[in-house]
Amino acid sequence: MNMAITIEQSELDALERAFQLMWGNFPEPVQLTHKNREIIALNAACAQFGRSKGMKCSSHGAPEAHKGCLANQAMRTQQPVYKKIKYGEKEMITYWLPVDGYPDLFIHFSVGVTVNYDEIPELVQNSK
Repeated sequence: MNMAITIEQSELDALERAFQLMWGNFPEPVQLTHKNREIIALNAACAQFGRSKGMKCSSHGAPEAHKGCLANQAMRTQQPVYKKIKYGEKEMITYWLPVDGYPDLFIHFSVGVTVNYDEIPELVQNSK
């Protein structure tokens, strides 16, 4: 079975630019991933956790952290899937989102990794 990425490089470059426009400043780690688990693009928050473009996301961290991965379901059904998980003391909601027009790609992220949403006041103003 050939798991190679069959998307032209120019198209991958355009997808990476679009990904950065949408997710580059998101405060939680986000990655654009191929079905073979190769990371196509990632935001700055994701890079801070030791992930990098071209690596297999499944090789990051302990193998048990990837049990229950729903990427295959998201790609098979072409519907977003999510679940609550507990990792250490943190509770997170993890998402796998198919990418319209690209059945072999998905966006993967969790909320609650870098931000404790239970401690956010009703109105947060940016002081920049």
